[in-house]
Amino acid sequence: MSTKDTCVTLVPYFEIHTGQVERFKEVVEKFVELTSSEEKCMFYGFSFCDNEAHCREGYVDAEGVLNHLENVDAPLQEALSISNIIRLEVHGPEAELAKLREPLSALNPKYYALEYGFRN
Repeated sequence: MSTKDTCVTLVPYFEIHTGQVERFKEVVEKFVELTSSEEKCMFYGFSFCDNEAHCREGYVDAEGVLNHLENVDAPLQEALSISNIIRLEVHGPEAELAKLREPLSALNPKYYALEYGFRN
C-alpha cells in the first residue's frame, strides 16, 4: 500500500545521568525555543519518567528532520554530555526514510516504514 503521508517522526529516548535531570530540562528549553521557528515541524515536546526523557517530534518530511538536526546541534551536544540516547526510532514512509539512512547512520536508529494509514 502506498501513502501520500510524508510525515517523519523521530522517537529518541534519553537516559539522563544521575543528578542531571534539572540541567537536562534547561537544555530542553533551548530545544523547544529553537524548534518553535522551524517551518516543517508539525509537533514537538518532551516527556519525562524519572531519569528518562522522550522527545515527541514530527516533521512534514525528511528534509524537515535534517533541517531540525542542524538547527539544534548545539543543545543536542549539550544534552549528550549529560545523557545517553538509549533508543532512537525513525518512523515514516520508505521514500522519506531512504533520504535519512545515510545522514543519520552515526546515530544508529531503527527505522519503521509506514505502510498503512491516513492523515487528515
